[in-house]
Parts: sequence; structure tokens; C-alpha cells
Amino acid sequence: MIKGHCNCGAVRFETNATPRGPSVCHCSQCRRQSGHLWASAYVPKEALTIKGHVRWYDSSPAAQRGFCPTCGAFLFWHAHEEDTMSFALGALDVPTGIRLEKHIFVADKGDYYDIADGVDQRG
Repeated sequence: MIKGHCNCGAVRFETNATPRGPSVCHCSQCRRQSGHLWASAYVPKEALTIKGHVRWYDSSPAAQRGFCPTCGAFLFWHAHEEDTMSFALGALDVPTGIRLEKHIFVADKGDYYDIADGVDQRG
């Protein structure tokens, strides 16, 4: 069982599914939403149990982002056309056993940092 929660604890989530695609997103939307970059993995939407009130923000015509309305923690990302839900790796209780597989949207990364961890870089 993988469990996580926001900073204040008002939103909690858990899954028994094996997380897939652990990645760090460097797109401008994730950087602005998180203040730097966003690490996530995904599971089938029906395999993720969310407890507490989540505020959803339609960040583009294709996707929405979910966050805690109390503390503002950015916890979820969901593409409207997909049956999966991404969740923030930084919000998980440890140990997770999860290892990053890739960095995504690296062409859009900020100019103030380098990616030097040796993990695969895409886009």
C-alpha cells in the first residue's frame, strides 16, 4: 500500500496499484504550479483512493491539476482523455520503493538549474 497526503493532512490518498512512469516534469506549468519541478507517478484512476476535498484546476484544455484548498499542496494531475491519475511523489509516506525513470519536457526546463542525476531525459 502506498499512501500520501498534503502538507496539512486535509487530503490523503492511497493505492494498492503499482505506480508507473515515475518522472520529473520540467514543463513551465509544473514549474509554476510547484515552484520548481514536479515529480510524479501514475496508477489507474479507479485504483487511487482520495480522502478529503480536492480543488481541481483546468490548467489546459487537455488536463486538470488537483490541490489541497487548505494548504495549497499540488497533489494530482489528470488528463481528461486518460483513465490514469498522476500523484506527487513528494507527498508520499516513506519508504516508497519508487525510483525515477525519466525527466520529461526538459526542453522547457528553467535556465537556473542543470539535470545531472543520469536519469533518462525526454522532450
